[in-house]
Amino acid sequence: MRKLMLLAAAFAAMLPYQAAARGRMGCSSARSLLRTGTAPVSTGPMATDPTPLRRNAGQVKLDTKVKDAQVFVDGSYAGTVRQLKTMTLRPGTYTIELRAAGHARYAEKIYVIAGKRITLNPDLPPVPAP
Repeated sequence: MRKLMLLAAAFAAMLPYQAAARGRMGCSSARSLLRTGTAPVSTGPMATDPTPLRRNAGQVKLDTKVKDAQVFVDGSYAGTVRQLKTMTLRPGTYTIELRAAGHARYAEKIYVIAGKRITLNPDLPPVPAP
């Protein structure tokens, strides 16, 4: 029992060091919250996905035909759909917004769960010229 308590205390003492090593302390900008995936994303289960997932992160996949749409995460510019494709975000609530010239805006509030992928299928219909 004593060994178990010592092991638990040692593990608890290491937790702040692990968080700091992952760069998760004191960062609040939207760009630091996301990492873009560069590998193609499979439609199968997460275990076969070639894009590596962090243990404490979830993925948001953007599936739209308007590839030049600008992506904003919580109001901060993150890139275009073509650049991002799949974003890896920490667990939490985010507002994802897509804007493209000549198209209707898309905004959705999502909740990212660690180890899960959310696929957004925004329909950005063309807006008729006035």
